Amino acid sequence: MKKTLIAVTCAVAALAVGMTGCTKKNAKESKMVLRYAENQPQDYPTTQAAYKFAEMVEQKTNGRIHIDVYYGAQLGDEKSVIEQLQFGAIDFTRVSISPLSEFDKSLNVLQLPYLYKDAAQMWRVLDGELGEKFLSNVSSSNLIGLSWFDAGARNFYNSKRPVTKLADLKGLKIRVQESQLMMGMVAAVGANATPMAYGEVYSALQTGVIDGAENNWPSYESTSHYEVSKYYVLDEHTRVPEMQMISKKTWEKLSPEDQKIIKECAKESAKIERELWAAKEKASEEKVKAGGAVITELEPGEKEKFQAAMAPLYAQFGAGYEDLIKQIQNK
Repeated sequence: MKKTLIAVTCAVAALAVGMTGCTKKNAKESKMVLRYAENQPQDYPTTQAAYKFAEMVEQKTNGRIHIDVYYGAQLGDEKSVIEQLQFGAIDFTRVSISPLSEFDKSLNVLQLPYLYKDAAQMWRVLDGELGEKFLSNVSSSNLIGLSWFDAGARNFYNSKRPVTKLADLKGLKIRVQESQLMMGMVAAVGANATPMAYGEVYSALQTGVIDGAENNWPSYESTSHYEVSKYYVLDEHTRVPEMQMISKKTWEKLSPEDQKIIKECAKESAKIERELWAAKEKASEEKVKAGGAVITELEPGEKEKFQAAMAPLYAQFGAGYEDLIKQIQNK
């Protein structure tokens, strides 16, 4: 009986050792499959950059980390995706800082109208210490900022007249997002802010419910708004960048080596996105011009008038961040 018991005990021990060895081997060889949420179409610059990011991560981890990209808002709109990232239900995303600012108020600073002189100034800010600080600020919301994507400059357009100076916008009914900052901006230039769902803008322009709207080149072209609102002015009132992020819960599951790989690939994919965005902007500009859009620039000295009109907004939305705003403007 003793011999039998000893034999059984040995067999169980041997089996346990064998299973432990097998578990370690499987863990070493197992693949981590992560999800990346993107709300734009498959051929959009941000989506294409997301695919490139996933490809680079898989290559650099020798296939240990595989990232599936879900485009076209398959996993929800930007706000719901951010919330899912917080709980680790989704691993990666790229979102505009507009909805993200609800989770980190300091990001409102980067959306202030006429904050930058040009694109070069914005990238000096975002690619430097200040940009890294903004990326790290979202960690308090269980998010890890990885890199910055370009979303171009937003400009006014309307169906009534060319705009070359501040006075030309007076009285126009301009569609804006449901944002206090954006509504305040339109009111500050003398126009009438009209909050409206994005999908309703074309018909509203066509029927005269509104006179105009504001957006970047690719959006102006892809929505065909140029067909019913042909006057587009390059006032570049806002440059709202986008942030590529990973869930903090996912981040903490990664080894330091893999965290480094993820960060490097995110930075590299951001460079790719900016190149794709520039090409997309150029193609969109050419298409709307061929379609009859009238493109104007502000007269000398008018940009300063637009900036001066924003003083009340800076006092309201920049309160407490005055030093930060000065740092940005001095870059």
